[in-house]
Amino acid sequence: MQAIILAGGFGTRLRSVIADLPKPLAPIHDKPFLAYLLHYLKSQGVTHIVLSVHFMGEKIQDYFKSTFEGLKIDYAIEKEPLGTGGAILHSLNFIDPQKPVFVLNGDTFLKCDYKKMLQAHGNSQLTMALRPVPDVSRYGYVIVKNDQVVSFQEKGIQQPGLINAGVYLLQAGLFKEYHLPEVFSFETDFLFKHINELHPRAFIVDDYFIDIGVPEDYEKARQDFSSNY
Repeated sequence: MQAIILAGGFGTRLRSVIADLPKPLAPIHDKPFLAYLLHYLKSQGVTHIVLSVHFMGEKIQDYFKSTFEGLKIDYAIEKEPLGTGGAILHSLNFIDPQKPVFVLNGDTFLKCDYKKMLQAHGNSQLTMALRPVPDVSRYGYVIVKNDQVVSFQEKGIQQPGLINAGVYLLQAGLFKEYHLPEVFSFETDFLFKHINELHPRAFIVDDYFIDIGVPEDYEKARQDFSSNY
């Protein structure tokens, strides 16, 4: 299995805590957050990783180099920020186009059975991991019918529901029918806009999830990972 990890963001909300590091290198005990993520992906059967890097990308390259715990690592370097969509599109140049590829964020961790997600994906062009939460207001929520994602609702509504957990499984040819700019958001400019054509498959995961994008959740990850990972 192969995966693209988006690790090029500026991490603005975490600057007060880790001013001199890119967000995926935020230290948790004796190693960076991204190391925990890579270790977990390897345990799930992933063998090849493409790290999409931009902000302080050289620090990520210096730490992980071309292999990590037996994982093969390539780097898709963004000379200028490409947005999540542009970064994925650029990273597809480094993967096997005959096989589906997982796409995830370098600042989130979802305990997910990747093999089961691959099996559920089947012949779909796109599968999304969704997680049930008691309050969707921070994230917005996802509407599912007959195992397919049909629409998205904006942030701010307090209610239980499914959120986008930020793990995708997609075919390399997903974008080929669309005229896309070099810089675009995968979620806003592609997924939300073309949801009725894409028919993404929903894969629901009710397990551990953390996004270290804000200091409070970064601290929570530091506490959680000390005993569990």
